[in-house]
Amino acid sequence: MDLDFTEDEIHRYSRHILLGEVGGVGQAKLKAARVLVVGAGGLGSPVLLYLAAAGVGTIGLIDDDHIELSNLQRQIAHTTERIGLAKARSAAAAAVAINPGVRVETYEHRLTADNAIGLIERYDIVCDGTDNFPTRFLVADACVLARRTLVSAAVLRFEGQLSTFKPHADADAPCYRCLYPEPPPPGLVPSCGEAGVLGAVTGVMGTLQATETLKEIMGVGDSLSGRLLIWDALAARFQTIRLRKDPHCPLCGPERTITDLSQHMAAAEPACAV
Repeated sequence: MDLDFTEDEIHRYSRHILLGEVGGVGQAKLKAARVLVVGAGGLGSPVLLYLAAAGVGTIGLIDDDHIELSNLQRQIAHTTERIGLAKARSAAAAAVAINPGVRVETYEHRLTADNAIGLIERYDIVCDGTDNFPTRFLVADACVLARRTLVSAAVLRFEGQLSTFKPHADADAPCYRCLYPEPPPPGLVPSCGEAGVLGAVTGVMGTLQATETLKEIMGVGDSLSGRLLIWDALAARFQTIRLRKDPHCPLCGPERTITDLSQHMAAAEPACAV
């Protein structure tokens, strides 16, 4: 592990290095890490900004959308002056402005069945911040097939959910499809664009998502793998639900039937972010 930090890096990350659980070794792990953020919206914005501030060395960011006025109520990586610009480009500029020592690799196109595994394999951990089920299942399936850890968050109205999925690292760990075997029928669950979302809720969940990602990189604390964290903002209440591996899971079970991304080839919904 390379612990050769510059004086500026030691000063920048001094509050991390003071933590016994982090120290120089943990900060070096962050510097060497590669994280892919899917979506530069309400979740992806705080995830990206906190990963950059923490010193994650390389951050990939994929989003094919452009900034609209209605995004600015929650997507804090963007500004009014950037309306109309590509979200990936805008968010990358915000991240580098916070920490010019990190590298942000942008992809201004959709995540598809054709490119998902090839892209995800370039990174150690994936953070999903998208707002539609076809893309969420595409990301989840690709992470299992590529043997990459997925930190997944979701929000709607005043509620949020968060978990970590890494069945490649633990034979007893569930995957996303152990929790949700199939996407719900179209129209059954409204999107944030249909039902609304309190902007600060995406900030809380995105920050929690970034925290769990940093923990996974450094190997500290208790992983959320095998647990689902649920937050009800109106009730100011967190609860944690134990998740179990589904022995009949079509993705990570012993008799799995999902061995590639062919079932996602027909998905036509854009990979929009919350």
